[in-house]
Amino acid sequence: MTTTTPSTRKQTSDLQDTRTYKLGAVGADWLDQRVAGGGFVKFIARKIFPDHWSFMFGEVALYSFVILLISGTFLTMFFDPSMEEVIYDGPYTALQGETVSRAFASTMEISFEVKGGLLFRQMHHWSALVFMVAIFVHMFRVFFTGAFRKPRELNWLVGFALMVLGMAAGFTGYSLPDDVLSGNGLRVIDGLMKAFPIVGSYMSLLFFGGEFPGTQIIPRLFTIHILLVPAMILALIGIHMVLLVLHKHTQYPGPGRTERNVVGFPVFPVYAAKAGGFFFLVFGIITLISATTSINAMWVYGPYDPSPVSAGSQPDWYMLWTDGGLRLIPGWEFTIFGYVISLNMLIPFAVYGGLLGFLALYPFIEAWVTGDDREHHLNDLPYNTPVRTGLGVAWIVVYLILALAATNDLIAIALHMSINDLTWAFRIGIFVAPVLAFYITKRLCLSIQRQKRNLALHGEETSRIVRTEAGEMIEIHRPLTDYDRWVLVQHEDHRPLKAGKGVSALRAKATSFFFQDRIEPVTPAELREALEHAGHEKHIIDGLTGGDYRTPYEKVVH
Repeated sequence: MTTTTPSTRKQTSDLQDTRTYKLGAVGADWLDQRVAGGGFVKFIARKIFPDHWSFMFGEVALYSFVILLISGTFLTMFFDPSMEEVIYDGPYTALQGETVSRAFASTMEISFEVKGGLLFRQMHHWSALVFMVAIFVHMFRVFFTGAFRKPRELNWLVGFALMVLGMAAGFTGYSLPDDVLSGNGLRVIDGLMKAFPIVGSYMSLLFFGGEFPGTQIIPRLFTIHILLVPAMILALIGIHMVLLVLHKHTQYPGPGRTERNVVGFPVFPVYAAKAGGFFFLVFGIITLISATTSINAMWVYGPYDPSPVSAGSQPDWYMLWTDGGLRLIPGWEFTIFGYVISLNMLIPFAVYGGLLGFLALYPFIEAWVTGDDREHHLNDLPYNTPVRTGLGVAWIVVYLILALAATNDLIAIALHMSINDLTWAFRIGIFVAPVLAFYITKRLCLSIQRQKRNLALHGEETSRIVRTEAGEMIEIHRPLTDYDRWVLVQHEDHRPLKAGKGVSALRAKATSFFFQDRIEPVTPAELREALEHAGHEKHIIDGLTGGDYRTPYEKVVH
């Protein structure tokens, strides 16, 4: 019989740790000699990333996509992508005896019979919504701060492609259960195809495998949803991360931050620990929401039947805008050479293409307007670029109006309004509201610029007034630190160009639109004069107050 003491147990533990460390070192050295990964690991571990809360939305998108892959893999094991009709005999009594497709029946089985199936369905759907929210917010953070400028134009297009693929993944995903909601969405796609003259009917027959709804669309969408789209998203995420490391991360202006450096923390150990914790935080929140909040209860809608149309059905939020445009456009169509041209389908989708095209090409449009071919690694503050910020807000307003228009029937019922009046309000708003939003946003940005200019020159107002012996009133200003003042004066100034000398008339008009209304940045001469004046005022105030800026009341109290 042997006995152990705490000291001997500690020695044994230290010996085991040493052996484990040596074994790991030997294994790592063996692997490094064959794949030469040590240098790469050291490079990534020492990579510096700036720290700001707005940079976390890209991480949220990445982590929610990981959750999508995990939950989607589980669901794939039980889902049957077949449109073969069967009689439903599952535990949900309201549908027992109904003729449904195998896709619908297997989704019901996942929801009611597979252990954890409903939770995984909910997690898959909620993480898809979070994925799209994070991508949208991340893209507009990049847009408003000008983080798309050279050399990141390609990465902007990669992010744009990820947004479009996310929409495609969502649409193909919620079309799979073959319920009323998914069927109505597919009917819209069928109508769009048939709106094209001559070839439209053939496109629909080819896509659906026959007359709508056909018998092949669910298996085809299943292949697209679990294979093609995820593979493209994974590839683009890889490209996005490679370009991010290659170009280095942008940062906000601040102390010590220039176009040639990055101020932040290394990936290891700081960001590795933060990223790991943040992943589990996102995972936990999505799981909590999925366990407590129902979404896409397809048993309430029932299986898809092409004959009735459910007006109360809406797609997920990121696809609402496509439905809203169809509800706003009048039923315009005409016939030419015996072919019906359905403008009520073609015009909305042309508008959608224009909106997406503007978003994708904006970095190149702005680079052409400014003629700026330099690399930029410092972000703009949104109020320093009034026109860009106004255009972004106007784009968002158009998106929101289209999304609200997709729920015009529900809004009309809830608020006891006329759906026709509401539709006309949205029709007018789609033209008026973006213009107003642009103008108001631009004026607000210019006002903020003016206020920041005064702040840089005079410091913060304290609302404390000192009266001189001559009766002059002088307000006490709290001076800014050199760091805070530098952030307010570091931005660049652009001026409108005149046509000629290589500048086309179109570009001259574009620069006038972008930069005609502008606030002159603080010049070094103005700053020097303001600091001298502030020093003179401080000398006078100190002479009157003895350096004690407290009010008489504060002196009595303290």
